[in-house]
Amino acid sequence: MYKNGELEIDPNYQRLYRWDESQRTRFIESLLLGIPIPPIFVFQRESGVWELIDGLQRISTVLQLMGDLRDPDTGTRFAPLILGGTNLLPSLSGMRWAKSNDDDPNGFDIALQLEIKRARVRVEILRKESDENAKFELFQRLNTGGTKLSEQEVRNSVLVMLNTAFFDWLLELTRHPSFAATVQLTDTQTKQQVAIEIALRFMAYRLHPYSRGLDVNEYLDIAARYLAKLDAPALATEQSHFDWTFRTLQADISDDVFRRWDGARHLGPFSISAFDAIAHGVASNRAGIELLPPHERRTWLREKVHGLWQDPVFQDNSGSGVRGTTRMTNLLPYAATYFRP
Repeated sequence: MYKNGELEIDPNYQRLYRWDESQRTRFIESLLLGIPIPPIFVFQRESGVWELIDGLQRISTVLQLMGDLRDPDTGTRFAPLILGGTNLLPSLSGMRWAKSNDDDPNGFDIALQLEIKRARVRVEILRKESDENAKFELFQRLNTGGTKLSEQEVRNSVLVMLNTAFFDWLLELTRHPSFAATVQLTDTQTKQQVAIEIALRFMAYRLHPYSRGLDVNEYLDIAARYLAKLDAPALATEQSHFDWTFRTLQADISDDVFRRWDGARHLGPFSISAFDAIAHGVASNRAGIELLPPHERRTWLREKVHGLWQDPVFQDNSGSGVRGTTRMTNLLPYAATYFRP
């Protein structure tokens, strides 16, 4: 079905294919041992084509093993999967799928290939008659509460379902030089696509204000669905605010603007509390800040950013011990006032 275009994996989903070698090998081991695996979920489009909703890692692993998985950008095939050894099947180490005319001693023989081909996988089909939001709800419920994907990775996949062009636009925002320089993430955060969450926060705070009592991820889920419906002129306006805010903060403060100020220098990791307060506060007051003469603006903005770390309201609503809901309820409106010239 995949080769015939009857089972579609959205290219943006394929970019989230991130099982490591041991996870892929263990999955193939499970198929060979006959261990039951969870069902995959698909959405049946009007055309009858199945769109994969849940099961990306499993389906992609089998396709790569057989040499059929294609790169979403170039259309070229991924390098065939070479397995590692496992505790139960150490002989898998170095093995791969062999083509019919291949005389590779490490290739699967016909019997092993048939074991894979005949492995049972239950497919749950969400019919086209279902409510248009059903597949989004299904995907989120299948992928939240576990460890397979981070909250933002789930949200990214839902954004792809909602509006691939918007997701691509949001991804492009994260590559803005000033945003990339000031939003300093760890390798783990980068892999979990936290940069997209942070860019989404910036827009959400401006266009879909936080409602008291909502869980942070629930709020971002709701805001993402709202933002994905924005038209081109609205996105152009937001891109202008985004560009101006991060370019100004980098130029007038430094790359370390979202790190703690100790009175002499910026220290420590990127602070989400600092980001919420500074980025939202400055963006909310763009019109007034732009009226300041350049030199005066630079001095004023430095004093405000540095002084924020000694501000009692900021101190009470920031830091690892403060819940995200408390921070957003109290800090966002305060920041809009604090950065008013």
